[in-house]
Amino acid sequence: MSYKGVLSAVAIALTFMAFVPYMRAIIAGAIRPHVFSWVIWGTTTFVVFLAQLQADGGVGAWPIGVSGVVAIVIALLSFVKRGDIAITGTDWVFFASAMSSLPFWYFTADPLWAVVVLTTVDVLGFGPTIRKSFYHPFSESVLFFSLFAARNLIVILALESYSVTTVLFPGAIAVACILLIVMVTYRRRLATESSKGPTVS
Repeated sequence: MSYKGVLSAVAIALTFMAFVPYMRAIIAGAIRPHVFSWVIWGTTTFVVFLAQLQADGGVGAWPIGVSGVVAIVIALLSFVKRGDIAITGTDWVFFASAMSSLPFWYFTADPLWAVVVLTTVDVLGFGPTIRKSFYHPFSESVLFFSLFAARNLIVILALESYSVTTVLFPGAIAVACILLIVMVTYRRRLATESSKGPTVS
């Protein structure tokens, strides 16, 4: 197996390391993911995988394809378990904006524009999860998003061809995951300090 193939295999292994415990936590009710986010992520990720293959991303694209399939499974689990049933008007705006952008990739001959549109859509998919996690910072797994960020960075290293088309999506999602981790960690710290109450000197 080539060096790139090994990196791709590592990225796929990290994908399952992140997703399997996450799915178990959903089934156990310990984590409550937002259905809208996962429908968006599953759909866009798989389409980006197809665009990366067209742009000669090679074995480095396969972890993205695996993620797309698993994300759709998580969306179904989230719906069945009613992960986060509080869907606000803002969530509908994120969802409508994301899904209305999907048809545009079909009308572009250049996979670059497909990836640009779908990366934008996928980042929009973070909207409902960011809103939920801001108010309920313990409802998401920091470990999951940490593994996901690492996985995307390895995907970039595993790509057989480097271009905006192949790098934009994993790069943008890695950054989004890191920002979400920072926000959740900060909100958890605030919630913990607030639950302790004022100290008496």
